[in-house]
Amino acid sequence: QVQLVESGGGLVQPGGSLRLSCAASGRTFSTYTMGWFRQGPGKEREFVTAISWTGSTYYTDSVKGRFTISRDNAKNTVYLQMNSLRPEDTAVYYCALSSYRNKIGVTPADYHYWGQGTQVTVSS
Repeated sequence: QVQLVESGGGLVQPGGSLRLSCAASGRTFSTYTMGWFRQGPGKEREFVTAISWTGSTYYTDSVKGRFTISRDNAKNTVYLQMNSLRPEDTAVYYCALSSYRNKIGVTPADYHYWGQGTQVTVSS
């Protein structure tokens, strides 16, 4: 059974940084695409970024240049470094595991396993 556990969320001031982690277990993590999504208050879940098993990455436009996704296959962990945070980044952040290896999906339907989410609040 696949388990994804996120950590690292919290309250941060605008312009600040946070690093989210997602630890995976129960599956060969290293050969599949991993993604991060977020869901703000009253909004639909939206794609943030993803990384393929070869290390290719893709970002939604609103986070380009501010967020960085990375993975450590030896630790079965994917990270999301978030810099220059804005109030509009406030959301519950979810990591997700795809069944694809090289494809980077941008919709929730492309991912079959999800973590429980971690709250990120950007406010002064």
